[in-house]
This record gives sequence, structure tokens and C-alpha cells, in this order.
Amino acid sequence: MTLLEIHGVNTYYGESHILRDVDLTVNAGEMVCLIGRNGVGKTTLLKSLIGLLRPRSGTVLLEGKPMDRLAPHQRARAGVGYVPQGREIIPQLTVEENLLLGLEARPGGLGRHRQIDPIVYELFPILREFLPRKGGDLSGGQQQQLAIARALLGQPSLLLLDEPTEGIQPNIVQDIERAVRRIIAETGIGVLLVEQHLNFVRQADRYYAMQRGGIVASGPTADLSQDVVDRFLSV
Repeated sequence: MTLLEIHGVNTYYGESHILRDVDLTVNAGEMVCLIGRNGVGKTTLLKSLIGLLRPRSGTVLLEGKPMDRLAPHQRARAGVGYVPQGREIIPQLTVEENLLLGLEARPGGLGRHRQIDPIVYELFPILREFLPRKGGDLSGGQQQQLAIARALLGQPSLLLLDEPTEGIQPNIVQDIERAVRRIIAETGIGVLLVEQHLNFVRQADRYYAMQRGGIVASGPTADLSQDVVDRFLSV
């Protein structure tokens, strides 16, 4: 089933034209990776999908329903989970309090939901141990696990991940990779991933490569050539 459809999206910062006629799809139960050098529009696309930026033209459909007029909180409750670059953990709240915030994305919010799904502790066991600890006291990798777990508690059908392995130690990168694959296998959600870590990119089912705000290449990651890697992933 096609979960996310993007047709002809154009997004601007002021008068600067950032996204140019972007077309992209994500199916339920698959991971799609968006690759490209810094500054080509990858994060802008994710912000356009979650509603933090409003495209001037184009259409965004989630399960066939237009999202163009929805505010960010409405998109979250419609089934879009978002883990931003930098994680945005609230440092003065405990791990448990940060997790509870994820329940706000569910219909009825915290007024109806107070139970943390134990699946997040199965995916990221360290979080159970650190529940009373302040979010700001966690390492970068632990904060990333917390951010993904928080997004999952909203029970999204689509999960947007912006550079989830950036600046994280290799062992936690592997934990995150395994967790994302398990999430997809067990829940059937779709994942749109912005990533530069080649091993993680190759775990995706398909890729789209961006350059100057547009999609310039796409295909199965099994067919990802060294030329494409050199053009869009090399520093």
C-alpha cells in the first residue's frame, strides 16, 4: 500500500527556492532513504512533510488523504512521527517525562493515554534503566534512542528520521539500525530516512538522491552504484 505520496512539492525560505518539483513515495512496510550532500534540501523536505514549513505548491498525501492544510500537531495525530536532526530532547525533563510527551501525538493525547508501551524498552533497554534521569544527562546516542522511542509512542504509520546516526558511537548506530528494521517488520509502518551512514543507507529498500532541491536519481538500494555513493554520500 502506498503510504506517502509527494507530488510536485516546491518549498521556499523567503524568496529562496529550496525544494523544486519533488516527487516521492513511501510504501507501508518499507524504508526509503533520502541521500544527498549537505544543503540540498533533505531536512527542508522533512519539515515540509511534518508541517513546520508550508510548500508554495504541490501535494502531500498520507494514505490517500491530503495533509497540506494540517498543522504539525494534526499531522502527528494523523500518523506522522518525526525525529528531527539534533533530537530535541527536553533536557530538564526526565527520560520518563520525555517519553510521555510522545503520547500527545495519539488521539486524545495524555488525557487518554498514560501507559508507555513496553516495546520501547525492548528496542532500547537502556531507557528503562534511565527513566528517572534527566534527558540532558544522557549521551548523544542515548538521546537519539529516546527521541525515536518518543516518536514511536505516538503510534505513527509514517516515521521521519533526520540523520539519526550523526555523531553517534558505532555500537549505538548498530542498535538503532536493528531497532528501525524491527519496527518496520513488526508494525508495518513506513520510514523515510535522511542518512549519510552508508551501512544504514544500504538497509533501506529504496533510495532517492537529491541535488539542488530536486530528485535526480532513485531506485532500489540493492542497485546503489559506487558512482551514486561517490556523488551523494562522500564528504
